[in-house]
Amino acid sequence: MLCRFLLLVVTFSVAFSGGFSLPSATAKDYWLYYLGGQSNMDGFGYVRDLPAEEQTPVHDVLIFHGSEGLDGQPIAGQGLWTTLKPGHGFGFRSDGLTNAYSDRFGVELSFARRLRELYPDRPIAILKYSRGGTSIDQRAAGNFGCWEPDFQAGEGDGKGINQYDHCLAAIRNAHAVTDLDGDGTADRLIPAGILWMQGESDAMYGEEVAGDYQSNLKRLIDLLRAALRTDDLPVAIGRISDSRQNPEKKVWTHGEIIRQAQADFCGTDAAAALVTSTDNYSYSDPWHYDSAGYLDLGRKFAEALQTLD
Repeated sequence: MLCRFLLLVVTFSVAFSGGFSLPSATAKDYWLYYLGGQSNMDGFGYVRDLPAEEQTPVHDVLIFHGSEGLDGQPIAGQGLWTTLKPGHGFGFRSDGLTNAYSDRFGVELSFARRLRELYPDRPIAILKYSRGGTSIDQRAAGNFGCWEPDFQAGEGDGKGINQYDHCLAAIRNAHAVTDLDGDGTADRLIPAGILWMQGESDAMYGEEVAGDYQSNLKRLIDLLRAALRTDDLPVAIGRISDSRQNPEKKVWTHGEIIRQAQADFCGTDAAAALVTSTDNYSYSDPWHYDSAGYLDLGRKFAEALQTLD
């Protein structure tokens, strides 16, 4: 009798609830931001300098940090989606299976936290690919590489591969993952903005190279927008600045030309904003901001994009 009673109770419960299945996870929309450029986008802030509130993972923010590659070498851009935490600065590496975190950070931490303040209901996804020392103009590639899509270098499997190709690989790899947060359901990436911090290398290889920066920047930003499949995607450009730590001359010989080109680009592109707070930062060496500078720059990038919403 007891067994028959329990069977009736279970049968009634199943009928009332519609079955034993647990509620399924729901798909999520993530607002996607691409972070690119050269070493001041890589990030040379020291994790040890972070205040306590910046030491912890950032809630509801994921990051895909593509591993950097050399020009003329096989395609890189490997990475995986993980919760954002310190260690995504200079020296970070990923093989697509595991991440090797560094003791440095860039703008991504404070950028994400400020976005969470500005848009508390918006899940954030960051896609980062940058490489220190890189130019846009192929004449300024030096030993670091360039973002010119038509730049040809290398041989064999690496022939014709440049920074733009590595960047595209990172974008493809990031989008190839459908379940970003690992909850068993497919998520969606909604392109929301681009951060670009670069131009120092283009300031070092002659006045002609610097003079072409505006047109080179426009072409590259248009291509990045196309790669992210969003016309007029908002972009925040970080203005380069000079540390003045070279007593004999400027660190960036033609930096003023680049700065004007950045301003002119933002002045003619309705979906672009120029971040100028870099003029006020201290430096850890002649080329890179100090830790406080990266934290401020991340916040200013977020606020600049908000003005373009």
